[in-house]
Amino acid sequence: MQKETFNYDNRIVKNFAIATAIWGIVGMTVGVLIASQLFEPWFNFGNQYTSFGRIRPLHTNAVIFAFVGNAIFMGVYYSLQRLLKTRMFSDALSNIHFWGWQLIIVAAALTLPLGITTSKEYAELEWPIDIAIALIWVVFGWNMFGTILKRRERHLYVAIWFYIATFVTVAMLHIVNSFELPIAFLKSYSLYAGVQDALVQWWYGHNAVAFFLTTPFLGLMYYFMPKMANRPIYSYKLSILHFWSLIFLYIWAGPHHLLYSSLPDWAQTLGVAFSIMLIAPSWGGMLNGLLTLRGAWDKVRDDATLKFMVVGITAYGMATFEGPMLSLKSVNAIAHFTDWIVAHVHIGALGWNGFLTFAMLYYIIPKIYNTKIYSKKWVGTHFWIATLGMLFYAIPMYFSGFTQGLMWKEFTEAGQLKYPNFLETTIQLLPMHMLRAFGGLLYLSGVFLMAVNLFRTAKSGSLVANEEDEAYPLAAQEEHEGKAHWHRWIEKRPVQMLVLSLVVVLIGGAVEFAPSFLVKSNIETIPSITPYSPLELEGRDIYIREGCNSCHSQLVRPFRSETVRYGDYSKSGENVYDHPFLWGSKRTGPDLARGGDKTSRTYRDVKWHFEHMEDPRSKSPGSIMPAYPWLIANDLDLSMTTKKISAMRKLGVPYEDDYEDQAMKDLNRQAKKIQTQLKIKGVKVSEKKEIIALIAYLHKLGSEIHIDEEVANNN
Repeated sequence: MQKETFNYDNRIVKNFAIATAIWGIVGMTVGVLIASQLFEPWFNFGNQYTSFGRIRPLHTNAVIFAFVGNAIFMGVYYSLQRLLKTRMFSDALSNIHFWGWQLIIVAAALTLPLGITTSKEYAELEWPIDIAIALIWVVFGWNMFGTILKRRERHLYVAIWFYIATFVTVAMLHIVNSFELPIAFLKSYSLYAGVQDALVQWWYGHNAVAFFLTTPFLGLMYYFMPKMANRPIYSYKLSILHFWSLIFLYIWAGPHHLLYSSLPDWAQTLGVAFSIMLIAPSWGGMLNGLLTLRGAWDKVRDDATLKFMVVGITAYGMATFEGPMLSLKSVNAIAHFTDWIVAHVHIGALGWNGFLTFAMLYYIIPKIYNTKIYSKKWVGTHFWIATLGMLFYAIPMYFSGFTQGLMWKEFTEAGQLKYPNFLETTIQLLPMHMLRAFGGLLYLSGVFLMAVNLFRTAKSGSLVANEEDEAYPLAAQEEHEGKAHWHRWIEKRPVQMLVLSLVVVLIGGAVEFAPSFLVKSNIETIPSITPYSPLELEGRDIYIREGCNSCHSQLVRPFRSETVRYGDYSKSGENVYDHPFLWGSKRTGPDLARGGDKTSRTYRDVKWHFEHMEDPRSKSPGSIMPAYPWLIANDLDLSMTTKKISAMRKLGVPYEDDYEDQAMKDLNRQAKKIQTQLKIKGVKVSEKKEIIALIAYLHKLGSEIHIDEEVANNN
């Protein structure tokens, strides 16, 4: 039987490569900006659209879904065609995928600075964009599986296993976490509340890291590392063990983000146990990649592209060792809410995702343009700049995290908090945040150098849009197949591979969700907890819009250091009306779970709140919090208040029947009361301003929970 001639679509690879470079520059530039805002508030530019709380999610979405997302698609479209010896199933689907994904990114770039957000980590985009993401993801999967089904290579190489698992798991995660009740265009409330919402969110959030930032890159590692080194992968058997154990174990680990919270202890323990077990498959994959270079280390010394691969895979090993260690309760007690987590995340992002992406770009662009890299020296320079940038970023953040965690917990010999003022820790960290920003700037400068190098490389060659190749048809391979390894059975059957992968990842989520969602007694009820008033609900939406939860947690953990500083520890019953939950994952500022405690004279002072939002440094000298003058200038938008009340009732919040008719009267009455309190204090402001609603919400926080006598005395 004769070989068949066909061609690969390199144009789609080029498009995703260009998008990767452009969005990488955009996302990292915003990253440097927000890093600078954490030591110098001037970098907020006094503008609501560039304040930290609004552009922080812009940075994370741009880096994760724009830079890394486009890099994934670039690598998959390049490798899949060559592994399967066929062109992509449909050029039209490829183009719909490309342009659809870019439009989603643009939609994110427009909505997030406007404060249009759900507030959920890595899932901030509102419901119409969520639907668009799901549709474009289906287009990607349709194109990928169409290509697999028309392949000329019978065996599905290990990289493709990871691509399949990525597709099916990300679809599951995105759909389940995105269940929300729309109340208007670009406004919705999470279907889940409180503890349930937290469980679903971190099941999604942890596994977005696992199945968007990890598994596709492992697949790309399995393809590009052997290609760059011109050596076979170290161990086929290890790759089988690595794949199945990783996708099974990873899905259980989400609850380790919620240790010492009001999540049930059994769920926290499951998260810890599976996180520790994750070390084995993670390091199995790392070693499989690095040992592929056995006997080829001289080549690594001379090839900067391989250096990127080696350091990237090593960073993956470091991050996947540190993650399980951070899930240990004794370590988590110090690290959680600190900059330690920021360092950990960026070792993975800058090292694993960034370095592998750079290596792929340096490998792919000369190939599809049929030329050589413009400057190997520049590639080497980029490697060292990026490595130094990563070190200048991460090491200060580790020191910052250790400092924060220990200062928060330190007591004097007399049994008093040694640093009762949260701001003392903030000021201590400023030099480390300056170094972090410098590291980010170094890393970004390397990306600019790479972009110029790749542009000149492309200019020196000519795009081979339709690259020819030839291979025997699938039927010819089937005729000559002999006895094979048992795992070959599943490798020949992509649909079964997809179904089995889905079953494997469903198990963990089903076991963790079932008790919390099916057994109502697992979520305690507290009679004193009442629904938010209409004004408080509007204030909560402003709090979400401004991204306040990016810096302020609302979760007091059961440690003496926290109950003395903030108040009684958090219970699951106090969040039953929170759609979405707002426990937060970082304390750049103090926890606010007990901000409305009547024993706290400062936080109950309406004038203090007003002046603090107008100019934070007037009340807290040295604060890095941005000012929010627009809250004082903007009228509160009440056009959706009754719809919000109605939506909350549909979600189970026990408002009285037909309360919508009374809602506006109650809102105006409460707003007038706060305005009067401000007037008595010498502050003149209209009761129609946004600041009034925000003060109402802040006064609600923790006001219905009994506060320990010791805390009352400390305040």
